[in-house]
Amino acid sequence: MDGKRANRRIRLLVVLFGLIFITLFVFAFRLQVLDGSRYAGLAHNQQQETQTIPAGRGTVFDRTGVELAIGEQTATIYADPQEIREPTAVAVAAHKLLGVDANALYPFLLDKKRQFVYVERFADPLKAAAFLKRGFAGVHSYPEERRSYPQLAIGAQLIGYAGVDNKGLDGLELQYDRKLTGHVGKQTIIRDPSGRAIDVVSSSPARQGSDVFTSIDHTIQAQAEQVLRTTVSQWGARDATAIVLDPSTGEVLAMAQTPGYDANRTSDISQSLLRNRAVTDTYEPGSTFKLVTITAALSEKLVTPKTKFTLPYKLRYDTCVQCTVHDAESRPTETLSVAQILSHSSNVGAVTLAGKLGRARLASWIEKFGFGSATGIDFPGESPGFVLPLDQWSETTIGNVPIGQGISVTPIQMASVYAAVANGGVWIEPHLVTRVGGKTPQRWRHRRIMSPDVDEQVKKMLTGVVADVGATGGAAAIAGYSVAGKTGTAQVPDGHGGYSTYNYEATFVGMVPASKPRLVVLVKVDEPRGSIFGGVVAAPAFALIAKFDLQYLEVAPDALHAVAGTPLTATR
Repeated sequence: MDGKRANRRIRLLVVLFGLIFITLFVFAFRLQVLDGSRYAGLAHNQQQETQTIPAGRGTVFDRTGVELAIGEQTATIYADPQEIREPTAVAVAAHKLLGVDANALYPFLLDKKRQFVYVERFADPLKAAAFLKRGFAGVHSYPEERRSYPQLAIGAQLIGYAGVDNKGLDGLELQYDRKLTGHVGKQTIIRDPSGRAIDVVSSSPARQGSDVFTSIDHTIQAQAEQVLRTTVSQWGARDATAIVLDPSTGEVLAMAQTPGYDANRTSDISQSLLRNRAVTDTYEPGSTFKLVTITAALSEKLVTPKTKFTLPYKLRYDTCVQCTVHDAESRPTETLSVAQILSHSSNVGAVTLAGKLGRARLASWIEKFGFGSATGIDFPGESPGFVLPLDQWSETTIGNVPIGQGISVTPIQMASVYAAVANGGVWIEPHLVTRVGGKTPQRWRHRRIMSPDVDEQVKKMLTGVVADVGATGGAAAIAGYSVAGKTGTAQVPDGHGGYSTYNYEATFVGMVPASKPRLVVLVKVDEPRGSIFGGVVAAPAFALIAKFDLQYLEVAPDALHAVAGTPLTATR
């Protein structure tokens, strides 16, 4: 009986061990064969990790080598909560060494569902090194570049900005983002069980982005912005814009506006302030547009600068009984030459010349000057302006457009047209960048928009706008230099099909020295108070900017007996 019981127990043990063996065999088979590749991959990933090495973003320079946008090297520290062993110690050390809010960080370090938590992004490299020296398990870092703008507010809307991922979001940073952005590198590292890197298996280096060299002169830009701030303050204006162009190359030396902002704090700035209004915003140009009307009449050989017209103060034009135009200031009927129509900024005279041209020829010349089309400047978001198609002209259009109403332009369009006059009648595509890395970005377009003879006539007449007695631009005069330019005063549309009775745009655009223009300067002041006229508000700002630039660039005087501050007897 005892032997049988013993044999039964032995058989039971054998069966039990057999079952255990089979179970272990099945488990081992599943672990090593069925799920082997998955667990091998997990083990491999725990030991081996491929990291991306960020590429440095190229630097943006002004024409003299001053840095406008640079990359600052920082360290970004992160944690893997699944590897963290001392969450309290990590949070406290991050607070003491990095200035991180320990109470905010601590709950994230405890969350084992996460594998990635920022401890501090864009940390100071020295502080980051001190923190990493503590050797906390589960804490890692990688180098990361942060975009910085060392000139702060100077040229902010022009340069634009890059986001936290170092991608260009506006301005030149966006326009040339592909060139500025480098090519990332990679490295594969081996970590020990505590997460520390112990070896680098393979690596490919990152490639730095190309540097961008702009045509902007930091000093000219800063001075123009200062003049605009003073002008806006003096006249209680809403804002102001200025452009400084080299007419012989199309290079923009300054594109300034006020109010501005610190380019390092774009997250705090409204989108309306970030716009570069010289390129994106349109306005009705007023009398600066009379250049087109008069140039067209001269080019079509309908008049010469000496051709005279007897002009009333108010004129009824076309066949429309209600269609009238008058000059800015009341005056008796008088006889004016074409040159005086421009220098006195006569609305009646400009509409009279437009009547001789006719609608079709005037519309053709507006197109030839480039209005209604983008200039192609290398900046994002350029507006083409607005020109009413000829087949949509009403009976009032021929009385509005010749004097710069019912048409919208951008400051860069108007500056580039006056630059064509300064350049012998040849228009050059305006641009902001001269070189990317070691290459010129593209070939800038050229086209002739008036003959050399007409150009000389127009240039001489524009000189009269500043120098002649009774002309509107006397406040733009600069001692020692001849100045050619045009004033503009335009009502601001009210948004309801009419015009505001109190909001105006005051403009002056001109070239210096007039005998051999080196610079074209445009100043536009929006909604000034106290005076509305371009000859009073914008012309003095033009003179301040142009005088500084001429002296800074060491341009020799060409009119030693010229006297600044010619008394104004009329303003328009």
